[in-house]
Amino acid sequence: MSLEVSRLSKLYGTQKALDEVTFSASPGRILGFLGPNGAGKSTTMKIITGYLSADSGEVRILGENTLENPKKTRSKIGYLPEHNPLYLDLYVREFLEFSGGIYGMKSSEIRERVDLLIRKTGLVPEQHKKIGQLSKGYRQRVGLARALVHDPEVVILDEPTTGLDPNQLVDIRNLIREIAENKTLILSTHIMQEVEAICQDVVIINQGKTLAASPLSELKASSTQTQLILETQESLELEWFEGLGNCSFGKKGNQELILSTSDPAEARKALMQIVAQKNLNLISLNQEKKNLETLFREITSAT
Repeated sequence: MSLEVSRLSKLYGTQKALDEVTFSASPGRILGFLGPNGAGKSTTMKIITGYLSADSGEVRILGENTLENPKKTRSKIGYLPEHNPLYLDLYVREFLEFSGGIYGMKSSEIRERVDLLIRKTGLVPEQHKKIGQLSKGYRQRVGLARALVHDPEVVILDEPTTGLDPNQLVDIRNLIREIAENKTLILSTHIMQEVEAICQDVVIINQGKTLAASPLSELKASSTQTQLILETQESLELEWFEGLGNCSFGKKGNQELILSTSDPAEARKALMQIVAQKNLNLISLNQEKKNLETLFREITSAT
């Protein structure tokens, strides 16, 4: 494992921000780091990157204890915070070369690395512009290049796609996938579709505690519930479905009902009987496993 977080705890006065958070991340895989607002995600990331100290626990990066040797391990980490800190009056290339100098890189090494990152992040046409002149999407690219300029082994990205348009979103997703091919990458986001699109592993925390830490495929497979989505031409009334046993349901729209059940075959029969009794015109009855958004709500609401 490139990154191992073990029983990490942090107190702010009497408030326990982290309560023995534990997870690990591997190279070549993207880990989605999830949790509601105030769950402890930012605190965890700041401790990993050395910006905050922990009260107890351990963080190891490539076997090195980062809490004991923060200066030694900091150069192995690339970090893009949620609020992308950029010097808006600097030119793109100037800013990236300056960032490389902070890490003590040699001038020739800096030029070579910056040239590579400008090409990889699609900044070639913008490299001689001031950062303040760039769009949100290009500023995010500059932030990513900044996080990668010293070629770190572990990359932590906090909400890297917030505010991007669909075209920019696709570009940044592809770039994140490329970065993760030979690095350990942690992606913190509130966008569940983002995690399902590009992550292989998931960690979910809430109220400072680890609620789930596993491959995404295993988390989805662990759910015993199946969703049925009923759509009709007529408006549906929830009271029609109150007699259904071992099910939870709710309206997805006036003409759509979403139902969660452990026995989809029996539930389909019951739904079709209601459709016939109420003389409804059926548009569709679809079945699907719970998506990550549904699982996230269930896991975090149980605490």
